[in-house]
Amino acid sequence: MSFTILGTGSYAPAHTVTNDDLAKLVETSDEWITQRIGVKTRHISETETNVDMAVQAAQRALENAGVTAEELDLIIATTISGDTLTPGTGCMVQSRIGAHCPAFDLAAACSGFLFALETAAGFLARGQYKRILIVSTERMSGIVDWTDRSTCCIFGDGAGAAVLGPGDGLIASHLMTKGGDDVIAVPTHYANSPWYKNELPEKTSIYMNGRGTYKFAVMAMSDNIKDLMHSAGVSGEDVALVIPHQANYRIINEARRRIPDIAPEKFCINIDRYGNTSSASVPILLDEMHRAGKIHRGDILVLAAFGGGLSAGAMIVRW
Repeated sequence: MSFTILGTGSYAPAHTVTNDDLAKLVETSDEWITQRIGVKTRHISETETNVDMAVQAAQRALENAGVTAEELDLIIATTISGDTLTPGTGCMVQSRIGAHCPAFDLAAACSGFLFALETAAGFLARGQYKRILIVSTERMSGIVDWTDRSTCCIFGDGAGAAVLGPGDGLIASHLMTKGGDDVIAVPTHYANSPWYKNELPEKTSIYMNGRGTYKFAVMAMSDNIKDLMHSAGVSGEDVALVIPHQANYRIINEARRRIPDIAPEKFCINIDRYGNTSSASVPILLDEMHRAGKIHRGDILVLAAFGGGLSAGAMIVRW
């Protein structure tokens, strides 16, 4: 017993920022961003909080699944850009949608949605949980250094959600962590203690080593997918779609080049319109493909993500 996906939902702020808009803030251009990252526009919050976006995505997923908030047994939220440390994002979503179940947050950066799916599968396997909501929400615009063109061009805001029920939809999965803060990090700045003597970071914005991130991402995505397909006995012809984390078009392109068993056109892409929305990236894309009618019952999907931690995951799911 694992899970079946009953419904999906997503939300992105109406306000969009183009590459030309960014060129007014930092030394960059539409051509530079498009060629190196693949982003043309990204959704950026003007008024929505992290929780606001999560609630919208959650409500749309519940409606799509035909499940009420009162029927939920558990809520798992994933985010690295929460509005508060406590209460957690999941707790606030629980209150706002009118649910009465336990809720907690899970932080695994851009891999968060896959880590949450694996976590939910364990709860469902116990038989005491029948309906679980996963909501991944990120207001990345609040933790980006908008003077650093190497990172500010990449990210966007948004939320994605899925409602799960008992089933046999999880065919195989693999999660991995390579701990360290040398490649990707978002430091905190807890400066209240009068006794703390270590130096504190001046900025609390995203740090990213571009070359290190690219190397890890391509390896993690391509190797994890190939190894998982081999162990599960799933061929490229069996796969209907690949839903990869939208971090960088060149990373996705190189990863699919290294997985020749899967036709390149099966790799879904929306980074050009959303940018990198961290843990919300995979569920936003999943919802987009679902609502576009490109996913059908029985389809085999491959989900893959990577990010800070360093963390990564791959999952083969039957819809």
